[in-house]
Amino acid sequence: MTTPLLDIRNVTACRGETRVFTDLNLTIEQGENVAILGPNGAGKSTLLKLLTREIYPMEKEDSWVRIFGSDVVNVKQLREKIGWVSYDFQTNYLPITTGFDVVLSGLLGTIGHLYQFDVTDEQRQLTEAVMAELQLLPLRDKMFHHLSSGQQRRLILARALIHKPSTVVFDEPTSSLDLQGSFQVLNDMRRLVARGASVLLATHHIDEIIPEIERVIFIRDGEVIADGNKTDLITSERVSDLYGIHAEVREHNGYYSALPGDARR
Repeated sequence: MTTPLLDIRNVTACRGETRVFTDLNLTIEQGENVAILGPNGAGKSTLLKLLTREIYPMEKEDSWVRIFGSDVVNVKQLREKIGWVSYDFQTNYLPITTGFDVVLSGLLGTIGHLYQFDVTDEQRQLTEAVMAELQLLPLRDKMFHHLSSGQQRRLILARALIHKPSTVVFDEPTSSLDLQGSFQVLNDMRRLVARGASVLLATHHIDEIIPEIERVIFIRDGEVIADGNKTDLITSERVSDLYGIHAEVREHNGYYSALPGDARR
């Protein structure tokens, strides 16, 4: 039996001076495809930062955050097991950074220009192979900030896949993208699952939940208010309760969408 990807017990965690979680308990197994759903400010990003060790919980008895079964995590080794796709990465690259350098930076564990690194031929070949797999070689020498948001996001995906991780985390993956870019990212997510990787998605949009995701976790105000099968939770009643609105949820070909309900009711 494998150890969980993430095991959180009685965790209290803060961002700055703000307490986000109090006595949080949550387990996510390796190989699970999971969506963490909730409104802005619910605690989704804080939960992901516990996974990446950007945030540490308050120390107290009978409390822990274990990743792959361990309280102590080597961040370099963690990057090799977990890929990361987030809009935040796109805002941190210098204008002179090329598409090739963005993908290569995943090997080097950095964001920004790479002139201070001695890059080996093996690293260059691996970077080109990942770009070729995603059909991104035409972007190899283009300046990152001259590209569309969709092209930038796919380079960030290639960066996340450079170590062939077993799990890929998607944090609001279609943020700032048009329909073409959004659909491309969702298709990329599905292809990852088809080839054996697992997906951990954090979002406030139910239409980002790909059909292969079966487990959904609802977070609101720093609490897990529901955790279970997608078909039980992605309903008009449950989604309306999560967001404090009246929504009508519809399903088509395994995807869900929400429309405004009748405000007169």
